[in-house]
Amino acid sequence: MKGLKFIIAGILFGIVMSKSEAISWFRIQEMFRFQSFHMYGIIGTAVILGVIITYLIKKYKMRDYQGNPIVFTPKEKSIPRYLIGGTIFGLGWALTGACPGPMFVNIGYGYWAILLAVGGAIAGTYTYGAIKDRLPH
Repeated sequence: MKGLKFIIAGILFGIVMSKSEAISWFRIQEMFRFQSFHMYGIIGTAVILGVIITYLIKKYKMRDYQGNPIVFTPKEKSIPRYLIGGTIFGLGWALTGACPGPMFVNIGYGYWAILLAVGGAIAGTYTYGAIKDRLPH
């Protein structure tokens, strides 16, 4: 029962992704072809909400679900790493028609072909974890 709130949050996330059509391969392709504003509106809304929530977390010194303080540590700014990482992420997003969150919503919808993309994402994450100490961060 302790994890029930996370299950409910995941279900709500899936509903929002589904109803907003953010899981639609066609919507994602429209975005990458600059044919529709729909996905840019969703992403823009998420960015604005993220900024507001981060501000509130810092202002009220909120804690995580275990009671630990949430700490934001500044990172070294490195334009090349963001460009390379963003390009790899964007290429994967464009090729599969899904980013990580909606991939799992698509599984919930029974679109089993997306399991190939999920497998690739897991393999890529594992590979990064295995070689991250040798990468120039």
